[in-house]
Amino acid sequence: MQKFRDRKVTELFFSQSDITLRVNFLLLLIILITISLLSSLAVTWLLIGFLQRRQILDRPNHRSSHHQPTPRGGGIAVLAAIVLAWITAVGLGLLPETLLIVLALAVGLGVICFIDDLRGLGARPRFISQFAAVVMGLAVLPNGGLFANELPAVLDLAITAVVWLWFINLFNFMDGIDGITGVETMVISCGLCGLIWLTGGSDWIFATSLTIAGAALGFLIWNWHPARIFLGDVGSIPLGFLLGWLCIAVAGQSPGVGSVPWTAVLILPLYYFFDATGTLLSRLWRRQNIFEAHREHAYQRAVIHGRRHDQVSAAVAICGLGLWLAALVITPVTVIGGLLAAIIIVAGLLAWMRRPKT
Repeated sequence: MQKFRDRKVTELFFSQSDITLRVNFLLLLIILITISLLSSLAVTWLLIGFLQRRQILDRPNHRSSHHQPTPRGGGIAVLAAIVLAWITAVGLGLLPETLLIVLALAVGLGVICFIDDLRGLGARPRFISQFAAVVMGLAVLPNGGLFANELPAVLDLAITAVVWLWFINLFNFMDGIDGITGVETMVISCGLCGLIWLTGGSDWIFATSLTIAGAALGFLIWNWHPARIFLGDVGSIPLGFLLGWLCIAVAGQSPGVGSVPWTAVLILPLYYFFDATGTLLSRLWRRQNIFEAHREHAYQRAVIHGRRHDQVSAAVAICGLGLWLAALVITPVTVIGGLLAAIIIVAGLLAWMRRPKT
């Protein structure tokens, strides 16, 4: 099998000197996204019955946005699909073997989260496991942290670790209504594919992002409102970890490869950052317990105001299209313009979510 690793994705797509190389690469991408999509779709379907029989259910309470007991743990299917696709890609020579370390760390986080769902491990073991995974994940980054080209290595990695830890947890906090995390996962992963395309980045980042999008889509079919299954911490925490690692990898390579700055990467998850961080700061300002479960995120307020889950998740998808435009089209021309456009788009979504339905 032809080795593709470390080739530029645009070279593989448009190679005129080696048509076989281009055809093989396209076939591999089709195989990988088919594996991730169909395996996620099938395993999620199997999990619905299994979790119901085992009574592993998310039961409604006064903080819930749903009204019926629903199986929780669909992230097992998403993670299984990504594992299968990435191992296949490594075997075919498309992905570097170091990605298996990242994958193993994500699986480890998923196992801990599933045990916590069943037995309740508490916050400390969860945080320790996340911190350890982030430290080991930083060690296998190809080009340093988010700010490798602006800051000394130690400071860059320290700030990157804090941002990454927060990203993992906000990805979990924001998984509170049908479809929202599946949509956001596709927004980020497909956006990363676009950035890799524009920067002429490495093919393996393009392929990994594409497989995550396929796994998210397979799950989203079952998680769309009214959801037949929920993702659970076993899915949201590993997804936050994997997407965070890929975002850092893309941000690290962008300045040296193409004209798109690292700020474009940060635009892609900007809605999740704003909603989660803004809500946290608001609760701190009002001296509320930030560790207590609540329904104060903007997307939760939108549901409380009478909007359906699918309407809110669709609005997040539309916002994602706007963020793609800001990151892929405007930011390469003007960084300030791209950031400003992204902030305006997210602010508009947040205002719509918090406005009572008339």
